[in-house]
Amino acid sequence: MSEFKRIPPEQAQALREQGAVVVDIRDPQTYALNHISGSKHLDNHSLHDFITKADLDAPLVVVCYHGNSSQSAAAYLVSQGFSDVYSLDGGFELWRATYPAETAASSPE
Repeated sequence: MSEFKRIPPEQAQALREQGAVVVDIRDPQTYALNHISGSKHLDNHSLHDFITKADLDAPLVVVCYHGNSSQSAAAYLVSQGFSDVYSLDGGFELWRATYPAETAASSPE
């Protein structure tokens, strides 16, 4: 079984440019305020649906606040059959500091 890899924002950005899926596991309110542009919010409610519809071989970058929780989530996704999983070191906070123009807020519903 493969393992996930921990990567810095620069490598995550390169993967994004190549079409990697970015999933954000922070709480919904925080995600709505600001997140990596184009990322998908993933929580306990949306996880099953995401897994059943996802391409298990597509690169997947997992993001949390500071890069700790994303490691557990990445390991779980590997255990669910994803083969190319990455955990963003430094989380969204380091991403925002590195790529401030590559963030977005969700529009109010």
